[in-house]
Amino acid sequence: MKNTSLIPSTILSSILGLLLSSCADTVPPPKHSEIDPYCLNDNFKSKIAITAPTLKMVAEDIHLTGAVEPNPDKIVNFMSLVDGIISKTYFSLGDEVKKGQVLAEMRSADLADLYSQSQSINAQIRVAEETLKATQSMYDDGISSKKNLLSVQSELAILKAEKEKINANLRLFSASPEKGVFKIKAPHSGIITSKAIATGSSISAGGETLFTISDLSDVWVNVNIYASNVQDISTGMPVSIKTLSYPDETFEGTIAAISQVLDEEAKVLKARMVLPNPDLKLKPGMLVDVFALKERNEEALSIPTDTMVFDNNQNYVIVYNDDCDIEIRKVAILTKGNGTTFIADGLEESDKIISKNQLLIHEQIKNFQN
Repeated sequence: MKNTSLIPSTILSSILGLLLSSCADTVPPPKHSEIDPYCLNDNFKSKIAITAPTLKMVAEDIHLTGAVEPNPDKIVNFMSLVDGIISKTYFSLGDEVKKGQVLAEMRSADLADLYSQSQSINAQIRVAEETLKATQSMYDDGISSKKNLLSVQSELAILKAEKEKINANLRLFSASPEKGVFKIKAPHSGIITSKAIATGSSISAGGETLFTISDLSDVWVNVNIYASNVQDISTGMPVSIKTLSYPDETFEGTIAAISQVLDEEAKVLKARMVLPNPDLKLKPGMLVDVFALKERNEEALSIPTDTMVFDNNQNYVIVYNDDCDIEIRKVAILTKGNGTTFIADGLEESDKIISKNQLLIHEQIKNFQN
């Protein structure tokens, strides 16, 4: 006899599955909690700064290149007036020298001639002075005529004038009787920017320049103006100058003059600026980047360039509404100039932006949202 009370296991499994499914349908899903906004804490808030966009006339940078040169009005080129041989030098290229400082010594046959002439003229003067005494005595006694007295006085005056001429030449070359050399002294204070002599060099009167002294207390910057920029550059335009040697320093100046003749070699117009150089940071031959500031006849909102955040090929600012309402906002740039960025779209004049440690806040907000 069959046991009908036994229910197949497959039927029991089906019934159990239906019961579990029914229970699952009645259980409510878990509630998702809302994400709290990112907020600045008091400690970090003390490390930020807030600024507002300002409406101003648009100005853009025009990038040019140039080079530093000595001011030609403050250059002294020294050439020898006599033949000789350099016996010693006391300076090197790039040295700073003072006016009157001995730079070199030179032996010269002209020095021996001048000493010989000096000794000869001194002897003649002594004889002339004795002759004048005798003639003056005879004139006083009525033995000699006034004509003879005047003649002797005239000869003595001529000899003294000749002596002064010889002494002037000796002083000109700072002659040293003890060493038998001419001393070449710096005619001007400045920097040695060229040198063409060394110990043993033979030089000739009126020959090549022995050395050049440049006063670098102010320098010229010669700027290359290419054809595409000619219409944008004018005299009096303010410029900023940057160098590789001083990347964190900006030198300010204005365009003083623009050549009207094209440089045939470089195919550019040359503009000139005169810059004060009290610390001698700008060296002749130094290459520089020049940024001329061109103003447009329009206004736009502006912010300091260093307040922006560049991320994923987009430009952003961090807009501050309150400590728990901080927004990463994309902006469109109109142009840049002299450390200022002009905004085409994305900001209002009433907005406030974080201008210090904004990059840290940008990263914290992104991490918080993810």
